Amino acid sequence: MAEPEVPKERKEFEEPDTRVLDARSLRGLAHPLRIQLLKTLRHYGPATASQLAERLGESSGATSYHLRQLATHGFVEDDPERGKGRERWWKAAQEGISFSPELHNSPDPAVRGAADLFLHELANIHTQEVGTWLGTSREWPEEWARSADLSDFTLQLTAEQLSELNHKVRELIDSYRGLTAEGSAQVRIHTHSFPRRATD
Repeated sequence: MAEPEVPKERKEFEEPDTRVLDARSLRGLAHPLRIQLLKTLRHYGPATASQLAERLGESSGATSYHLRQLATHGFVEDDPERGKGRERWWKAAQEGISFSPELHNSPDPAVRGAADLFLHELANIHTQEVGTWLGTSREWPEEWARSADLSDFTLQLTAEQLSELNHKVRELIDSYRGLTAEGSAQVRIHTHSFPRRATD
């Protein structure tokens, strides 16, 4: 969901149909249930507030309220192809989010707080998704279990080299977008890259 900084001489990588967060939209998104609602609509497609409430274990009143707040900030919108009945159907308005490090370092404490919440919720979602995979991997055919990966690496890099690495990884991922084949499944890919001190 978050975009890395890349050297200015190279073209910035952009996901298709990506929403660039600013301070106002970040504050509008920075709520645990709103982040979960947006993630669910992106991963599983359009749904009603009642369907989302059932999936997330929330009340339909809560999901309805937070969907309206997400709509106010342009993250979700009505799905006109399904909204013909009594219940309102919602869909994600964009495919992804671009998060700027400037928001995390904003002089405004409210923006910094919203950035902290957003990033921690994102990390929690990644942890939950990995846990779900580990708990259900035996339910998948063996070739999927062999193809999945849970690895980590430690490299000695400069900030510029880390940015270049992130950009190349995203370009590689982007080259697989839009592929469809018999037997395919939705695949989640997490990338985390950050410096650490040897004493951490």
